[in-house]
Formats: sequence, structure tokens, C-alpha cells
Amino acid sequence: MSNVRHASCIDGEVCPSSDWNVTWYTPHPDLTQCFQHTVLVWFPCFYLWLCAPFYFLFLRFQDHGRISLSSLCCAKMVLGMCLASFGFLEVFYLLAQRSSELDQHMVFLLSPIIRGLTMVLAVTIIQVERLKGCRSSIFLFLFWTMAVVCCIIPLRANIQTIMDEGFSSDAMRFVAFFVYFSLQLAQMILSCFADRRPRTNKPIFVKNPCPEEDASFLSRILFWWYCGLVVKGYRSPLKAEDLWSLRERDTSDTIIADLEKEWAKQCAKLQQEERSLNAARALGYKLTEQTQLLRKLRKEQSSGFCLLRMLARNFGPCFLSGTLCLVIHDAFMFSIPQVLSLLLGFVRDENSPLWKGYLFAFLMFLLSCMQSLFNHQYMYTCFTVGMRVKTAVMGLVYRKCLVINSASRRTCTVGEIVNLVSADTQKLMDFVVYFNAVWVAPIEIALCLFFLWQRLGPSALAGIATVILIFPLNGFIAKMRSKLQEVQMKYMDSRIKLMNEILSGIKILKFYAWEKAFLERVIGYREPELKALRKSQILYSISFASFNASSFLIAFAMFGVYVLIDEKNVLDAQKVFVSMALINILKTPLSQLPFAISTIMQAVVSLKRLGKFLCQDELKPDSVEKAAFSPDGDGVVIENGTFSWSKDAPPCLRRINVRVPRGSLVAVVGHVGSGKSSLLSAMLGETERRSGQVTVKGSVAYVPQQAWIQNATLRDNIIFGQEKKDMWYHRVVEACALIPDLEILPARDATEIGEKGLNLSGGQKQRVSLARAVYRRADVYLLDDPLSAVDAHVGQHIFERVIGPRGVLKNKTRVLVTHGLSFLPQVDLILVMVDGEITEAGSYTELIARKGAFADFIKAFAISERRESSTSKGTRKSVSRLSMTDFSIDLSQEQLISGDMGSASIQTMEAFSDSEQEQEQQELGKLTEADKAHTGRVKLEMYMEYFKTVGLAFTLPIIFLYAFQQAASLGYNYWLSVWADSPIINGTQHDTDLKLGVFGTLGLAQGIAIFGTTVAISLGGIIASRHLHLDLLNNVLRSTMSFFERTPSGNLLNRFSKEIDSIDCMIPDGLRMMLGYVFKLLEVCIIVLVATPFAGVVLLPLTLFYVFIQSFYVATSCQLRRLESVSRSPIYTHFNETVQGASVVRAFGEQRRFILQANSRVDQNQTSYFPRFVATRWLAVNLEFLGNLLVLAAAILSVWGRATLSPGTVGLAVSHSLQVTGILSWIVRSWTDVENNIVSVERVKEYAETPKEAPWEVESSSVPADWPRTGTIEFREYGLQYRKGLDWALKEITLLIKEREKVGIVGRTGAGKSSLTQGIFRILEAAKGEIYIDGINIAEIGLHQLRSRITIIPQDPVLFSGTLRMNLDPLDGYSDEEVWRSLELAHLKNFVSGLPDKLQHECSEGGENLSLGQRQLVCLARALLRKTKILVLDEATAAVDMETDNLIQSTIRTQFEDCTVLTIAHRLNTIMDYTRIIVMERGTVVEMDSPSNLISQRGQFYRMCREAGLV
Repeated sequence: MSNVRHASCIDGEVCPSSDWNVTWYTPHPDLTQCFQHTVLVWFPCFYLWLCAPFYFLFLRFQDHGRISLSSLCCAKMVLGMCLASFGFLEVFYLLAQRSSELDQHMVFLLSPIIRGLTMVLAVTIIQVERLKGCRSSIFLFLFWTMAVVCCIIPLRANIQTIMDEGFSSDAMRFVAFFVYFSLQLAQMILSCFADRRPRTNKPIFVKNPCPEEDASFLSRILFWWYCGLVVKGYRSPLKAEDLWSLRERDTSDTIIADLEKEWAKQCAKLQQEERSLNAARALGYKLTEQTQLLRKLRKEQSSGFCLLRMLARNFGPCFLSGTLCLVIHDAFMFSIPQVLSLLLGFVRDENSPLWKGYLFAFLMFLLSCMQSLFNHQYMYTCFTVGMRVKTAVMGLVYRKCLVINSASRRTCTVGEIVNLVSADTQKLMDFVVYFNAVWVAPIEIALCLFFLWQRLGPSALAGIATVILIFPLNGFIAKMRSKLQEVQMKYMDSRIKLMNEILSGIKILKFYAWEKAFLERVIGYREPELKALRKSQILYSISFASFNASSFLIAFAMFGVYVLIDEKNVLDAQKVFVSMALINILKTPLSQLPFAISTIMQAVVSLKRLGKFLCQDELKPDSVEKAAFSPDGDGVVIENGTFSWSKDAPPCLRRINVRVPRGSLVAVVGHVGSGKSSLLSAMLGETERRSGQVTVKGSVAYVPQQAWIQNATLRDNIIFGQEKKDMWYHRVVEACALIPDLEILPARDATEIGEKGLNLSGGQKQRVSLARAVYRRADVYLLDDPLSAVDAHVGQHIFERVIGPRGVLKNKTRVLVTHGLSFLPQVDLILVMVDGEITEAGSYTELIARKGAFADFIKAFAISERRESSTSKGTRKSVSRLSMTDFSIDLSQEQLISGDMGSASIQTMEAFSDSEQEQEQQELGKLTEADKAHTGRVKLEMYMEYFKTVGLAFTLPIIFLYAFQQAASLGYNYWLSVWADSPIINGTQHDTDLKLGVFGTLGLAQGIAIFGTTVAISLGGIIASRHLHLDLLNNVLRSTMSFFERTPSGNLLNRFSKEIDSIDCMIPDGLRMMLGYVFKLLEVCIIVLVATPFAGVVLLPLTLFYVFIQSFYVATSCQLRRLESVSRSPIYTHFNETVQGASVVRAFGEQRRFILQANSRVDQNQTSYFPRFVATRWLAVNLEFLGNLLVLAAAILSVWGRATLSPGTVGLAVSHSLQVTGILSWIVRSWTDVENNIVSVERVKEYAETPKEAPWEVESSSVPADWPRTGTIEFREYGLQYRKGLDWALKEITLLIKEREKVGIVGRTGAGKSSLTQGIFRILEAAKGEIYIDGINIAEIGLHQLRSRITIIPQDPVLFSGTLRMNLDPLDGYSDEEVWRSLELAHLKNFVSGLPDKLQHECSEGGENLSLGQRQLVCLARALLRKTKILVLDEATAAVDMETDNLIQSTIRTQFEDCTVLTIAHRLNTIMDYTRIIVMERGTVVEMDSPSNLISQRGQFYRMCREAGLV
């Protein structure tokens, strides 16, 4: 309607679309009527019609389900129809009323037709979006925004007309226009909101869903959807339950589903290539060592790149959408200096109209805002992709842990695997964020130099030359740092591996007083790690200083060349400050590029490590043919089998032919190391099958030689993922002799078992492991010596009730490895193994009749065995009532149990408060403490603690150097503004040499100060890190045993890996950034206030608002960091647990359940990581908006005061205010990084408050060098409590053990036997009374002074990775001759002599490359080497065969003849020749005399002997 109104003014001529005299060169700008009614109308319409086909194509592939018709959708549809009807009504009006005027100006009829049809298209799009489940449309929002913006100029024209001519002049047209404009504005506002969720075929209920799912695109761009969590975190510290559920597309299940299959294909390709190479080698091509090494390196590299390619295929599309945002961000970024040039031109030109200045000011503000928005969308996308990569890699590594073969497993320790999922995944996440910088940064540098060429001509080449000089230096530094990082990671891996072993074997360290030796070993890895880090940080300081001073160096080179080549070249404000703005842009890619290159180098190393691990050899599924269960035939068949532990290793089993009939019981016997366990491994498919065939029919249950117990309740360990069936469960528990143990556990079977079964004895662990297998109701049972750790009569009970011909497994196929000779007559088949071969096979009677090696063996050792385990009537009676009289291994200090089996009260460890005795069963059974998150802001003491460790000698110079650095920066920037404002006389500026010299001096001073601050902070950080790590190590090693029992090793490993890594690198980096930006902000504020004092009016509210936003952010962010740290520990604990028990998990076929548990733990960690990185984006968007307001204020104030301000001052103020945007967000981000990472100091320091043992050495105590000389032990009214207020574990024990006396300690479970030995070693401190050894009160001397002079041979043989000699003598206190002598006495000399490296033979982690029996003999050798006057044995011969047991017992009798020996007896026959027997009950000594006297007294010891068949 408005078009024809103005047609008459055209007077028949073609309408001009623009007139610069009307639009630009005027104090009152406007657009021509023709432009307003054509271009402004058509532009949004053409956008919609051009993009609609592509958008429909996009929607076709984005079906999220249909959205039911909502009020929002209805409103949009109605408004759209109204707008369309307006267009068509205008067409009818023109045709009816103005048809005569349309002949010459058809264009005015065209506009409403296009507009009406476009509105119909918009309504169609709204409907299609609803059907496809699109809840918020950026496509339509852009259209409505364009339409509203294009209507603003006609709106202004109409308002001006009303003011000039009055409303009544054309009331109908005005009303129509205002209504149309209002409808468009309403559509734009409605398009900012998200519609309801679409209906899907699978409705999923999600607890606490992520609000991003329901947010509109505008809310997503501005991160408003995050505000709810920030407010909640500000009001009260966030808890795990406050966090949103992970979005479905970010969950482990979704991410890893396709990835796993794809990686399997990649691995198959790599293995195919390797096989072809091996085939070529087999044909006779000999490869040199160098060629083999090159091939190995190439394989690692190709596996790393395969992993990268696969990740790129899966996450590439999302990453590319972020890259598009980065490109758009760069376009806005390079527009800002051009607008700044226009603004400075406006200030210089006094005749320019004011509106242009305001236009440029607002344009700079708008461009800055758009730059911020696109930058943070890019960063958000990168972090999202990084998070998914982390999930993917963790999932792949975990799944690999479950299928890796034993040879590969030995090369990858738990510590290394933990490093893969902590340090290496972090490197890949950094790689995702900085990858684009590698190609974008050079383009940005080229664009900057191009624009600088436009300003300064060929002088810009000087800048290029400077850049070219900086790059090779930093490339060289990056390469050096990459090598140093590999060295650092190698030492870090070794340190974490050693720490894992220390934590696993901490009890042994304490018994043997080896803490100092292992502390030195850890420091031995830590020092080279820090040395590599120090070198790397100094190199980084050179790189950092060169790049931070690069803006000055480039400016100095360009300005210097520019003014020196021609005196007519003058530096005005436009040239100087537009160039400086471009150089500041140039600074970002220049500083990012070395970091990006370094990050990529590190990521390549990590990719190689991950690729190498993920391509390790796996167990072959076809090693064992799994057949369906059939009631007839054989259960297990091995035909002509040869097996080895790896492809290249010699065979461990040869010529194996075994047929195990279904339902039969087969025993496997042989000496230590003869291959018994290897045979079971072959049946499980755990070994490499070289030849032959293995068939197993039906499901399998496996009991390993060393029981693997999960950190879960006793019930969960037995049920092991199966449905609980009460009757069967109780039958299994009773059969496995666990009833008495349940009676004394705090919460019966709901008691939580510590990591690796810490709070169970060896026998209990083995019975739980057996119960797990029995409960499974499998078809085939593989039992690896399950009876070794239990008492003879308990073993008899288990054999009769579980394994034997009348046991619950009587109809199952059973293969039993055993050292117990008494069971052999009852088995169906016996396999005798010697050196990996089956030498004899047959029934007991057949083998005896053959009179071979087996018969000789039986004759030699059957007498003692038969005496111990004879099945007399008395014994049979005892078996039937065993559940009431079990006296297996008593539970020591670490077992949560009182010394009183019959009393109702139950003693618990320090983990429980006194009031907790009345808690529910679940709470009573709780043992391990979950890693707890602190709440609230980090306390100031943590900062003080950190800076105290750095030291004043570093702290004060750092502050001074930062102040000096920024003063120099301020000086040279101010000097530039003075130079730019200096008068131009005859086309030249005077004293350019002097000005250039001052400028250069100030810049050089700044560069030196930057290098100084970086080096000082880095070295100070390393000093702090060294101290904190040493304190942590000391605090952990000095903690009591109860601390280790309730603290999962994952928590401690997390402290030693991730938290120490944060202290090593993250805190110094954060401090460097924070201090740099804080001083830079001070410089900017001073400049802006000096130039435009009125800016103070804006600065004050902006500062207050800044503090307000920052306080919200920091409170939430710090708590999220803590929650993320806490949720990370269970991942490592679970990884650790799974790696240790992978063979059990595989045997039971529970891989899927364990994978789901791992997924759950990773997802739990990501639920706190996701909001943490979104918090940074939320903060940045808000703060950069504040920074942009400062740009606007500085620009507008400059426009206002152009009469009094020089162009140089305006350029200085505005160009510096442009930097505030980044500075503000970087300050809070780096501050938060420091606060987040200082949490690592908090978490490391928290172990300073844990209960500590007594001092290792007491200088005031004078202990003779040869103490104890005689070995007398005297208890004087000795009492022991686990905690004050609880029942006495030992009650007023008074006894004297004379020198050279051999004393056996017996008693039922919980009687206090082990408590007595724990008291001697002061693992538990006396509650009353004293213990005297050779007349010296042991409480008055240091722990190491005590523990190093007495010896224990523990129940569990623990070895550490390292040489065999180190395992025997970590303190290097004995000569090689003495070590060999101890090995000879321990019957290991022949074995060790046969090893290639002899004493230097490397033991793998946990001593896995030695058999359990050999490990026990190594423990015996330790005792023989120390040869102290007091020896304590705690079931030292449980895991060895009868022959070895006999050897050990004879060795102890001969070699320790002149020593005092205390034995906690489990096989009563071993102590029948002892001097005295102590019988304990409920913490008291009830009987004490010689064995013969006690038997004659017919008391409790007599009853025990009778039950064991000894009398």
C-alpha cells in the first residue's frame, strides 16, 4: 500500500535505488524510497527462497519424532497466516485502487506478491519442522530478524512523516505498516523459544535431564540454559545429585557401539600386514635388528594414525561444524581493525558528521559481540568432541584390558594403563581444541600481514621476516620438548607403576621396614621426571617470551623500516593503531601455533602409546572350542596340545592329551612350577595354542590360585552378577564353610570387602572365590588349588561338601589342581605333571600299582599328610558340626572383627564412629571410604601453603618482574601514541631515530622481563611440586594399615598421577596466565582512564558486574572440579580391579557386565566434566559482553570528545579497550584454573591429617646393634583394642617366651592369634601393658628399629617389579654370597642359577612371572637372609606342595634352631614338635604348655587335635 503512494514522485522515470548524497554525505542520512520498497523487502525473502531447498534436505535426514500441536506452534502459524494475508490484501488493494498507476511501475505490485508467498513458505517450514521434531529454528529466526531489521528504516521514515505531516495524513497506511511490523517482531520473539519435546517411539525417562535439550537455539548460543546450575551452585555447594544426566549422544553406550566394531576391522588390517611381513621372513628373508626396530616403530605409528583416522570419521562432522564457527569468527575479527581505521579517520576529519562516529562505535560493538559468540560456539564444540574422544578412548582401553593376552599384559602394567586413561586421554582432548590452530594460525598470520602491507607497504615484509625468524626457533623448541615429554612420561609411568605395587604390598613394606628403600626408589623415578620437566619448562620460557614479545618485535621491525627507508613516511594514528590492532590479532595465532604444535606432538606420542596398547595381541577366541553342553561324552578334551604364554616364548606345556569325562573329578598334581596352573589356563584359552585342539563343553567356572576379590559386599562377590536365589545361596555358603565367617562379620554377607579382599584372611578369600564358582552352577569347574589356604579339616569339609564325590558339584566336570594327597584316592583321574608335560595319568590305585614317580612321591610324603587328614569317626563328626567350630585363619587387625566370637557386640575399624554400631546392616558393613569432595571455595591456607613451598625467594621477584614487564609495555604503547601525534612539518616527523630507539629499548626490557617471569614461575612450580609429592609420599607411607584398608588404591593413584600432574604443570601455567592478564588489565584501565576520564563512570558498574558474575562462576566451577576429581577415582579403581581379575571375568563370561560398570563410571565422571567446561563458556560470553560494552564506551566517549582528544590518544584507548574482551574472560578462566587446580594441593595435603604410625626411628632410644641377642619376648598385662570404647581384642595377656623357644599359637576364628603378632610388630599399638623383647620395651623404640630386627614370613607372598635381588634385599645390606646362600637354603638356587640374568632376573608386577610356590620360597629366602633372633610364621606354606612344605619346615627347624619362632598354626601337625603351644580364645590365653601335656590334659587343644585326626 505504501509503494504506490510514492510512485507519483518518480514522474515516470526509473526509480534510483541509491543516492549517496541522501545516504552518506549528509548530516541526516536516509535511504531512497525505491531502495526501501524493493531491496529491503526482497532481501529477507530471497534468503528464505534460496536456502529453503537445502534446509528441507537437511530436515529430511533429521527425524527426531513428531511434536504435538502446541500453543507456541499455533501462535507462529496464526501470525504467519496473518502476515501472508496482509501481502495478498495489499495486492488486491493495488489492483482495485491503483491499477492505472501500476502500468509503468509493476515493481510495486511485485513486492507484496513476493512477501505474501514468502510468508506462506515460512508457515510451511514451521509445519515441516514440527513434523520432524525441530524444536527451535535458527533458520527462521534469521529470516524474521532480517525482516525486522529491514523494516526499521521504513519505520523511522514513517515516524518522521507522522511528525512532519501528522497521523491523519495517511492513517490507514500507517496503521497497516505498524500492525505488519508488530506481527513480524512477534514472530521474531516467538522464534527465540523452544517448542515441547517430540513424541518418540521409545519414550525414555531421564532423571534430571540436561536443560540444553529443552533450550532454544538462542539460549544455546548465549548459554542461558546453564544459568540454573550456576545459581544453584552459588546458593549452596553442588552435590553429585544436582548434576544433569548425560545427554544420550554423549553416553559411553552410544559412542562406543560403532567405534568398537570399526577398531576391530582396523586391527585386523594391521595384523594382516604383520602376518604378510612374517610370512616373508619365514621364506628366508633375514632382517637386521635395525630393520626389525624400524618395522616395530612403523607398526606403532600406523596403529596411532589408524586410531586417529577412526576418531576423525566418527567425530569429524561435529568438529567441522565448530570449524565453520571459527572461520566466521575470523571474518568478524578482521573486520574490527577496518572499522577502527574508519573511526580514527572520523576523529581526524573535523568536518565528518557525528552520526558516522556513533555508527562506527556501534558497528565495532556489534562485530565484537558476534566474534565472541562464534568463538565460544567453536570452543564449546571442541570441548564436546574432546569429551566424546575421552569416552571413546577409555572405552576402547577398558575393552582391550578384557581381551589382552598374558604376554602382552606383562608388558603393560596397571600403572601404565591408568596413565593411558588419565594423561594420554587428556593429551587427545587438548589436541581436539588446538588442532585447528595448526592450519588457521598461518592463514590468520598471512591475512594480518596482507592488511599490514596495505597500511605500511613493503615495510610489512620486515614483519614477515621477524615471523620467519621466530618460527624455526620455536619449531626446534617444540621438537626438543616433545622428546623431553617422552622421557618425562616414561619416568612417570614407572613411578605410577611402582606406587601401585607399593600400595598393593604396603603390609609387607611395613612388616619388613622397607618404606625408606621404596621411598628412595620412587624418588629415583621422580627426580629424572622433574629434571626433564625443568628442561622442558626452560625451553618453553624461551618460546613463550619470543611469542609474547613478538607483537613488539614485529611492530619495531615494521615501523623502524617504514620510517628509515623514506623520511617522507610518517606514522600517524591510523597507521600506528590499526597496525597495532592487527599485530594484536597476529599475537594470538603466533602464541597459539607453538602450543598447538607442541600439543599435536604430545598427542602423536599419546596416539602411538594408545595405538600400541590397542594393537597388542589378544586372546584368540578359537584357542578353545566352546561346544554346547551335552549329557554324554567328555566335558574337556585336549588333543596333542602344545601351549606357550606368547608367540615367541618357549612352550610351557608340551604334548598334552587329556580327556575329562563329563561329571568326573580330575586331580592335577606336580611340583612347584611344573605347569599345573598353565594347564588350567590352556583350558580357559588364556595361553597361546601352538598346536592341537581344546574343546570345552558347556559353561565354565574358575577358581584361581590367588583368590580375586572385588571391592564389593561379600554377597555381591559370591553372586557375581547372577540373580540371588536364597535357598541355593545358603546351601553354597554353608558348603563352602562360610557360615562362621558371616557370624563375625559386622553386617554378615552385606559387609563390604576391602580392595583385593584386604579385610579377609587368605582362607576366607579362597572360600569366597570358591563359593562364587559354585553359585554359578556351571557345567565345567576349573579349580586351581582352592584348598591350599584353608586348614586341613576345613579343606576336608569343602572337599566332601563341594568338590568330592558326594559334594554339591558331584555331577559336574571338575579339574582340581591340588597339593593335598589325602583327596587323591577319591578322584576319578590323576594327571601328574613334570616340566610342562603329563608324565602319568590314571586313577590312584593304577598309579600306585605302576610304582613310578607318583608312587615314590606318595610313599615319601603320605605319612604326615595321612596323619593330619585321616578320616576317623571323630573327624567325620566334627565335619558335620563344622559350621559351629571352624577355626580357620583368625581375622587380624585389618578384618573388622572383634576378638569375641560369641559376644553380640562387634568391633569395627577406625572408619566407624562409636554411634555407628547401631546403624543399619548396610552401614555396618561399609569399609572403604569413597573419595570425598570438599565443598565451598578453596581456603586461603591452600594458596599460602603452595606459595610457602615455592618460597619467598621466588614469589617476590615474580611479582616485581610482572610489574616491570607491564610498566615497559605501558611505556612503549604510550610512546607510540606520542609519536603518532607528533606534528608533521614539510611532510616529515622529527627525531624519528630517537623515537625508534626509545620504543626499541622499552620493548626489549619487556621481552627480558617476560622470560624472567616465565622461568621463575616454572622453577618455583617445580620446587613446590617436588615438596608436595615428597610430603604426600611420606604421609602415605607413614599412615596406619587401617588407612590403606578403607582407602581404595584408585584414590591414592589418582593423587599420585592426575593431581601431581596438575601441580607439576597446570598450576604454574594458570598462575603465569592469571598474573599476566591481571597486570595487562591494569595497563588497559590506566590507558582508558587517562585518555577518557569519563570512562570511569562506565568502568565502575562494569567492575561490580564483573565481580558479581565471577563470584557465581568460581563457586560453581570449583565444586564441579572437585566432583570431577572425585568421580575420576572409581574409574581407576575399576580399571585396576578388572586388570587384576581379567581371567576370572573372562572365565565366567561376565565381560558385558563389567563393560557396563566401566561405562557407568566413565559417564558419572563426564556428568561433572560437561557442566564444568560449559561453565567456562557461560562465563566468557557474559564477560566478553561486558568487555564489548567498554569498547562501546571508549568509542562513544572518543566521538563525544573528538574536539579535545588527539587521534593518537583515541587510537591508544580504543585499540587497548578492544583487548579487554579477551583479558576479562582469561583472567577469570585462569583464576578459576588456578583455583580448580589448587584443589589438587588440597587433595594432596588432606593426607597430612590421616592417622600416622609412631616414628620410624627414635634417636633417644639406645638399641644395641646386636639386639635382640636372645629373642626372649615378655607380655606384661598386654591389652589391645582396635579403637577406644570397643571390646578388647587381647585382654591382659601375661606370658614369657624364652630364648630359642618354638611356640605355636592356635585358636578359633577371632580368638586373637594374629592380633598377638600384630602387637609384636606394632601394626597395632598397645592399649595397655607392654611387650619387652630382650628386656627393652618395644613401645619406646622406633618402628624400623623394631621391625628390622624381627622377621615374619607372611601368608600372602608379595613380590615387586624389579630384580630378584632387589626383592630379597631392597636396602642392599647383604653381599651376593649371602643372597646366594639364602636362596640355596630356600631351595631356589637351582632355579635362579638357570635364569639367564640370575639375581638380576626381572620380576614382573606382583611377581607374576614366578609361580605362587616360588614366590613363597622367595619370602622364605628373605627371612633366611635377615636371620633375626625372632621369626613369626603366618601360614607360610599354604601355597606349596607337600614336598616343598616339607623342605620349608625342615629348613626352618635347622636354620632357625637358635631363634625364637612363633607360628600361627593352620596345619596342627607342623607344630606338634614345638616347645609350647598357646591356645587362645576371646583375646585371652586359655591353655599354654607343651603339646604332649596339653593333649594329656584333654582340654581345648586336645579337642582340636582330635578333630584334625592327630589323636
